[in-house]
Amino acid sequence: MAVLLFIVFIDLLGFGVMIPLLPFYGLHFGGSPAEVTWLLGCYSLAQFVAAPLLGRLSDRLGRRPVLLLSLASSVGAYLWMGFASALWMLFAARLLAGAGAGNIAAAQAYITDVTPPEERAKGMGMIGAAFGVGFTFGPAIGGFVAGAEQTTAALARPAFLSASLSALAFVLVLALLKESLPAEARNARRRLGRLQFARVALARPALRRLIMVFCAVVTAFAAMETTFALWANSAYGWNQKQVGQFFLWVGILLIVVQGLLIGRLSRRFGEARLALAGVALIGLGLTLLPFALSLPLLLASSACLAFGMGIFNPSVNALISRQAAIDERGGIMGVAQSGASLARVVGPAAAGPLFALLGRDAPYYAGAVVVALALALALKIPRARPAAGAAGEAERAS
Repeated sequence: MAVLLFIVFIDLLGFGVMIPLLPFYGLHFGGSPAEVTWLLGCYSLAQFVAAPLLGRLSDRLGRRPVLLLSLASSVGAYLWMGFASALWMLFAARLLAGAGAGNIAAAQAYITDVTPPEERAKGMGMIGAAFGVGFTFGPAIGGFVAGAEQTTAALARPAFLSASLSALAFVLVLALLKESLPAEARNARRRLGRLQFARVALARPALRRLIMVFCAVVTAFAAMETTFALWANSAYGWNQKQVGQFFLWVGILLIVVQGLLIGRLSRRFGEARLALAGVALIGLGLTLLPFALSLPLLLASSACLAFGMGIFNPSVNALISRQAAIDERGGIMGVAQSGASLARVVGPAAAGPLFALLGRDAPYYAGAVVVALALALALKIPRARPAAGAAGEAERAS
């Protein structure tokens, strides 16, 4: 598992490098605020299509080939972005990068293959920590590499760095990562198509509720992420370097929670209670953010957001994974990630017009309302681990 976590870190470091640059990159090519948010959101649109496909493909072929395919597409996408000379090229490259990012379902399925159910939240948390480290150092590195200038050459440098990091991750998968899915478990349930499999999965009430909560929270969080650079520029006059430093703070909190605390917290409180607490903290952070016109309050609101997402994300993914048998883990995680990807499209798509028409705080008020609805739904998540039905069968099968 250590090899996979390092590979995820390298890949996400490359993704994180681009986070503080993309809004300014889009504006450099004449994009409007709405187009900038769509530049971020189209990545998730491609991920929405690719995640369940790659997840099911990993159930048939194994996790390793899918990871190699997706990393190769990421290399091509970042190179295209670096050589872009028009806004449409940025959109096309982001779509290709998003398709490659569907590999998160295969990575999560890999974790479920190699961890027992009681350790699954910790395993998901370690993936989250790898994400967090990538988001911690990636934006800071991206801001440093680009510098304060907003020339085409300066903004392209982080894209070439991201391509190099994805290429390194590809080599590491090829050389070091062993296949986790047993040969006898591959090609199972192959007669179900992607859409049919999704319908069957969502027919399970517990799984459907978990995915709905997951998607609602991600919608609100994505709306915040994609407008924060514009909000911080309006409220504080920050440039891309300062936004990168802010994400450094958020990333450190995520690393601490997901890398050091989530295992202990899940054993003490259980994934369902942690997921509920995470939703509540995210709602509080979004509510406070419009009022965060001083740095201490901004740090406090972002701490609520980071700690909330830090306990929510691995907990809800662990709960979702328990609904899957060994021959459908990639598919189930793919359905969940596809829903989250759609949420990352809907969130930015709504946030851009809200920001432009109703003011810089509107996306956060709207997000707080969405999270409140998710909290009401999360209250219905069973507190105890399921012992029968689809989840029980899934755990016995694993």
